[in-house]
Amino acid sequence: MGDKGYRILDRVDYPSDIKGFSVEELKVLCAEIRDYMIDCCSKNPGHLGSSLGAVELVVGLHYVYNTPEDKIVFDVGHQAYAHKILTGRKDLFRQNRKKGGISGFPKRDESEYDAFGTGHTSTSISAALGLAKAAEFAGTGARTVALIGDGSLSGGLAFEGLNNAGGDKSDILFIVNDNNISIDKNIGAIHEHLLNLTTHPAYNRVKTRIWDGIGEGRFRESLQNIVVTTKSHLVQRSGGDLFEALGFRYFGPIDGNDIEQVVKTLQKLRDIKGPRILHVITTKGKGYAPAEEDQTIWHAPGMFDPSTGKRISSAGKASRYQDVFGEVLLELARNNSRIVGITPAMASGCGMNILAREMPERFFDVGIAEEHAVTFSAGLAAGGMKPFCNIYSSFSQRAYDQIIHDVALQNLGVVICLDRGGLVGEDGATHHGNFDMAAYRSIPQTIIAVPKDETELKNMMYTASRTASGPFIIRYPRGYGEGTDWRNAEFSEVLPGKGEKLLDGNAGISIIAAGPFVYRALEAAYAFREQTGLLPSVYNIRYVKPLDTGLMEEVVGTSSCIVTVEDGCIAGGLYGAVAEYVAGQEKKLTVRPVGIPDRFISQGSQKELREECGLDSEGIFKVILEEFAKIKQKVLQN
Repeated sequence: MGDKGYRILDRVDYPSDIKGFSVEELKVLCAEIRDYMIDCCSKNPGHLGSSLGAVELVVGLHYVYNTPEDKIVFDVGHQAYAHKILTGRKDLFRQNRKKGGISGFPKRDESEYDAFGTGHTSTSISAALGLAKAAEFAGTGARTVALIGDGSLSGGLAFEGLNNAGGDKSDILFIVNDNNISIDKNIGAIHEHLLNLTTHPAYNRVKTRIWDGIGEGRFRESLQNIVVTTKSHLVQRSGGDLFEALGFRYFGPIDGNDIEQVVKTLQKLRDIKGPRILHVITTKGKGYAPAEEDQTIWHAPGMFDPSTGKRISSAGKASRYQDVFGEVLLELARNNSRIVGITPAMASGCGMNILAREMPERFFDVGIAEEHAVTFSAGLAAGGMKPFCNIYSSFSQRAYDQIIHDVALQNLGVVICLDRGGLVGEDGATHHGNFDMAAYRSIPQTIIAVPKDETELKNMMYTASRTASGPFIIRYPRGYGEGTDWRNAEFSEVLPGKGEKLLDGNAGISIIAAGPFVYRALEAAYAFREQTGLLPSVYNIRYVKPLDTGLMEEVVGTSSCIVTVEDGCIAGGLYGAVAEYVAGQEKKLTVRPVGIPDRFISQGSQKELREECGLDSEGIFKVILEEFAKIKQKVLQN
């Protein structure tokens, strides 16, 4: 593991190694896992805060349960770093989220201990129920536990799973890790319900007496005391116990950062049959003062000095697209009282916290609930407002039906901003926004805008604010732009369905590019001219839908080959749109795609992954050089 030695952790490679540990040894192990996690993540950034808070839960689960035969399902996977360290990946953890390294999330083909692959929220309950039923059919006697954060309970899928599991009566334990925060502060009725459970005076009066009184012989009596006392003082106040109403036996809350209490409770709950819920209270960022003090920043802090907590900035001269979105939205809202902002728990990540600070009444964080975010936005539009709904591209997949049925079918003017389109980097396959252009291009009455830089994003947002009807989708990548002077640029409409010609070439090759890859296409075109003396034409398509048919007519008439460039899946995206158009023309010519191939792309830096897919200037240059050689060969043959 490097130069740093650990008294207990150095002896642990798999969960079987901790089975005979004393409580004191488990406490030391938890502290050393935290230290190791901080050390690794300071140099190799990841989702630190959630995993720091869940160390005792993870250690306790592997101590009490017989994994991998017993199944542990994590929700999202932000809490799973201690799990990876304990399950044969301790040394590999230094390459966590790196290209060729282990995934930052549980992944079934990575380890037999990863019972179910995760990355998106609210899936654990449904998946765990499926695993529990499969164990029943197989007669293995395997137990199933799902660990879900309280923020994930705002997702509709979680409640679909709870409803089914409670009625099914399967032998399953759900642990609600309640830390009062997902990425930003949790909001909504579920959060308030959990908060009431943990702050009500009745609970605090009986907590010490009940839990301190739990012993081997008094366990059943103590549980009865919890039921009777809590219901009489607390559940009546909260309007009925939510979880018991769904068919679960509810236990807790307990201190999820107290390993002794965690182990003792899990041992007693392990053999109780039927659907159970254990409510645990943890601190996000536990054990590292900077992470406890600023939990939003330390959800995924980037590189930092572990001794001081000072974060190491990698900022460039250009602006992040997320900051452009946030500042432009605020400026548009100042000038238009109908504009409101909606996000599913991603306010700081997408930049909508800028609007929230100045105009809180015009900002809505709906919790981790993408489907609701879209339909809520549709309702706002139906009522005369102009909603800007910002969702990370890969998460928008959950709201596909709502975009079709609730927005497009009713031709409602909702602006859907898809942040983190394309290859996002180290979060890997679960988070890449590869499929948006292909998925939404087939929806009638839908506009899909792909800005090439910060200024074009600004102007497309302005255009969307003035578009009366239909979904107006704007998709843009994670990270920094091209360095344009967008703040001083005047607002200007960018008419839907109108691209632009950037280079008028003479090589018989036209490059049609989408988004910032317009700039990579220009770089490739100039490199081609240096080598051949000829210049390809380069077009910025701007809108994947509606396609600029005037531009396409010109391209078909002047080209022998078209190269499409997009930071999205080749199947069905810009390439699909262009190839479909060309297929309907009398003149037949080659359409060569550059984009994300028809496979799932693993983790790595954005630069590494774009190189892998040929989505850099060198990759584009190689393609146009190959196509030019084919054109020359045809000329010689004729």
